[in-house]
Amino acid sequence: MGKLWWRASPSGCVGAGAAAVVAATLLLAVCGCGRDIFAPPPCMPPEYSVSPSAAKPGEKVTVSAPDTTCDARYGPAARVLVTVTDAAGVSVLEELAPMTDDGAFTFVFTVPQSAAAGEGGVSAVPYGVDWCDDTGVNNRAAPGGLGLDRVSCALRLVPLTVLAGPGT
Repeated sequence: MGKLWWRASPSGCVGAGAAAVVAATLLLAVCGCGRDIFAPPPCMPPEYSVSPSAAKPGEKVTVSAPDTTCDARYGPAARVLVTVTDAAGVSVLEELAPMTDDGAFTFVFTVPQSAAAGEGGVSAVPYGVDWCDDTGVNNRAAPGGLGLDRVSCALRLVPLTVLAGPGT
């Protein structure tokens, strides 16, 4: 059997050239996906909380969130849409509240008398912006907005139990 021998070019250019071709191919493949590899990571809305988690009709409930830890840039007139759904699946409250540029808000509401007793939920989402941001591009920062609608993000629902009131 003969031996296999590998002989490098005297200048070493063959190895460097091959490495450059591989690197260029990888760079083109990544950039060809349409995503700016230098863009910041997606910035999702902050987690919000509901307190107390159980209340009777007529009692007050607070929905709040801290600022995001990323650069959300919702704008100076940002608002959050808070929706309360009762145990029957009926939307019993839908209101807009002010929100900071980085997504913080505090919204206090009174549990409606019409709310069915049992476990319902509260959702709170930035209003009028592409808050989903699952593309990796901060669509909120575009001047004039892009007219995008949320299509693929799961809507977070925090439980709120409506307790039976007196006489019910």
